[in-house]
This record gives sequence, C-alpha cells and structure tokens, in this order.
Amino acid sequence: MEETNPSSLVEAWLDGRNLGQIPEEILHSTELKRLSVYKNALASLPEELFAIANLERLNISMNQLSILSDSVRNLQQLQVLDANHNKLTVLPKSIGDLTNLRFLYLAGNRLEMLPSLQNLKSLVYLNISQNNFAIFPDSCTDLGNLLELRMYNNALVSLPNSFGKLKKLRELHAMHNRITELPDSIGNLKELRKLMLEDNQLRALPSSVGDLESLTELDLRSNQLASLPETISRLKMLRFFDLRDNKLISIPESLKNLTNLEKLDLRLNKNLAIPFWISELEERGCTVFY
Repeated sequence: MEETNPSSLVEAWLDGRNLGQIPEEILHSTELKRLSVYKNALASLPEELFAIANLERLNISMNQLSILSDSVRNLQQLQVLDANHNKLTVLPKSIGDLTNLRFLYLAGNRLEMLPSLQNLKSLVYLNISQNNFAIFPDSCTDLGNLLELRMYNNALVSLPNSFGKLKKLRELHAMHNRITELPDSIGNLKELRKLMLEDNQLRALPSSVGDLESLTELDLRSNQLASLPETISRLKMLRFFDLRDNKLISIPESLKNLTNLEKLDLRLNKNLAIPFWISELEERGCTVFY
C-alpha cells in the first residue's frame, strides 16, 4: 500500500492520546488545514506549528497550555481557534491580527483581560466563559459582526454602555456572574434572540429592554428583581420567560399581550400574588408555573 506523504496531509486528528508533543511529521505537513490535538498533555506548542500557513482550524483544547506564542499571528488563514480548558492567564496581542478568525473558544482558562480584538471583523462567535473576568473586556464591544457571546461563570458585576455596539448579536449567555444592572444601551441589540442571565444580582431592568424586538427567550431566574418595567410587554416575539427565584411582588398585566408566549415561570417568588388574568394566558395555551 502506498504511504501517504506527510507533507500532503490536509487534516490530522490526534485527540486523547496523552501526547506531550506534536509529532514531527505533522509539523512538516505544509498543506495541513485542520489540526486537532484535543485532550492531550501539551504544556507548550512548537514554533513550527505557527509556520503552517494554510491552517484553517486548530483545536488545542483540554491541554496544559499556560501561554500562547506571539507567533500565532502567522496563521493568517485561521478561521477556528479552540483553546478551551487550558491554563492561559494572558493572550498575545497578536491574536488580534487573525482577521479571518470566525470562532474563538477561550472557556475554562484563567483569563482576567483580553488584548484588542477590534480587527477581528470576521468573528461571529466568542466564548470567554469560566475565566476570571471581573470587568467586561471593552475590546469585545468592537466585534461588530459577533452573533453569539458566551461569558457565563465569571465574576462580572456590570456591562459597559458600549455593549450596545454589538448590534448583530443574537445570543448572549451571561449566567452565573454578579451583574447588578444592565446598561440602557442593551436596547440597541435589535437582533438579540436569547438573553440568558440566570444567577446574577439584577435588582431592576432598564426600560430599554422593551426594545429587544427579536427576543424569543429571556431567562432571569435567581436574581433580585422586585418588579418589571411596563416596557416588557413590547417583547412581541417572546416565547419563553423565566422569572423563577426572584423577589417579585407583582407583574405587569400587560404581559398578557405577549401573544407568542409559550411558557412563563413564576415559581419561588414568595411574595408574589398571582393575578387573576394569568388564566387568560393559560386559556390560550401558554404554560404558566407558579
């Protein structure tokens, strides 16, 4: 059987092999476009890796990496970089030079800040969950084409007003933080479909939340909300609304005007008097838990 020329390899999958280094023949594969070394024992990456100019997808997740070389800027064709679940405490500034990058996975590291990302015009997905962010990285608000942002399980206490610049955002997953308020600019996110804010410390919502005209799912469970703004009734596309485990005393009667609502969860609001008009929601097929 004819042997494959290592230099002609287009993809290599070396997952879960307890590798301490990337095999030399892989590093000489000049045509390589997709490389996955997921779940190994890599403590560093060789400089030769960053010379593979055709690389489009690189999965280095679940290793022991504490640093990413500045030479990552050489991977100009890279579209997907998965560095989830390593030991990264900082990223090189040059990561902002990867102008073709579309998906960036950084969850499960030890990051507290990010370098400038304003040149990542192609980025549509960013995951910075399970890190040590106490302040939201301002550079993220320059990602004008971002569609999905995941930042759950951090220590964030607020979002900047510049957050409203993410006008193409469709999903925001910010559960399990310490966010006490949302900026008024949140209402600029006209394309937002999912807003997931479970287990934060929200005491109120800005009236601008009613401007989220595309929102279909709003999860506010386990916060500190005592009331809702009347503008919430403008969320005409809303289908799932979770208000469990807050401090609600009342809810706006105008909620019954949310004609697309399929599920409303009001459980664990100990002082909430369930209004009579809830039956109108139930009669038209909305499931209400209280």
